[in-house]
Amino acid sequence: MTTPLFSILIANYNNGRYLQEAINSVVEQTYTNWEVVIVDDGSTDESRGIYASLSKDTRIHIHLNESNRGCGYSKRRCVELAKGELCGFLDADDVLLPNALADHVEVHLQREDVSCCFSRFYHCDTALNVIKESRLLYISPNSTYLENKDYAPEHFTSFKKARYAETQGIDETLPAAVDQDLYFKLEEVAPVCVLDKFTYKYRSTPNQISQGGNWSTAFSCNMRVRLNACERRGLKPVTIYGNELYDVLQQILQELDNAKEEVRHLRQSKAYRLGKLLLKPLGSLKK
Repeated sequence: MTTPLFSILIANYNNGRYLQEAINSVVEQTYTNWEVVIVDDGSTDESRGIYASLSKDTRIHIHLNESNRGCGYSKRRCVELAKGELCGFLDADDVLLPNALADHVEVHLQREDVSCCFSRFYHCDTALNVIKESRLLYISPNSTYLENKDYAPEHFTSFKKARYAETQGIDETLPAAVDQDLYFKLEEVAPVCVLDKFTYKYRSTPNQISQGGNWSTAFSCNMRVRLNACERRGLKPVTIYGNELYDVLQQILQELDNAKEEVRHLRQSKAYRLGKLLLKPLGSLKK
């Protein structure tokens, strides 16, 4: 495996405006033995038109879900369709830096024992201008990634498909926290490692799963995959996440207190009292 085939996996849903840029970043890699596997999850934007031109490149393989099945299903299908010895997910609205594949291949050739390799990335705006650097993930030698608790996004992450085959695979029912589920499962079959190099540009967009109104879904799925990992490993979740859950509950209680205070100020305002006065006659009509 001196020049292993590297499968770039893209689960796309309505990111057509950025997709060509993502593909270009693969074509521009210094490492050339790659394929791209795209699973489209029922996109309704311009993605279908882009596929027509992409399909001319025999290294790019496009598969369409019959309907919108969700992130977990699409990412699982990406891995199942991949032919490479090494795999890594590229979000359709992000890009790889030119050195990404070469750097990850080098790690896997040197570390046959590892299941996956994390690297670093740049947080960018919608135009891919760099805003800040990601932190360097540190896992204590006496700890595991699961116990690390520093579950920030990890881009770009590569993994050996042979090691993936030893796991239960990605949970296809997950609408979020899919990558987290994957990393926990990979760690359960072989060690993980961290590459202190920047390989990826992460674009901040309003439609990301972990942002805006999707936060509650992302949070609940994240807790679900953590609890599942604990169950598989025979660990008691409270011993690992007790303090973290306490902190989250404290934050929620504080936000509720803040909301109550805002309501109290609102009820004391002239506008509120005037509105209540105006609505009073309507209340008698309702009766």
